[in-house]
Amino acid sequence: MSLVRLLGFTTLACGCVVGKYREVATNREIDYVEEKGKTCGTHGHRRNHTIATDRLGSVPPIAFTSKAS
Repeated sequence: MSLVRLLGFTTLACGCVVGKYREVATNREIDYVEEKGKTCGTHGHRRNHTIATDRLGSVPPIAFTSKAS
């Protein structure tokens, strides 16, 4: 387990809420499915799991809901 810093949240068009985090030790960015949308049919969007950044491109984000300071 590593220490991460919250960068913000994004709501995808499918309704899933994805948190974007930065790993403190390596500066690697991680996208994590916080909540699965009720109408989302994408198997790869599982609550409490990471999601590949290249998969986010297939379902565009609506907007940043919030941004951590």
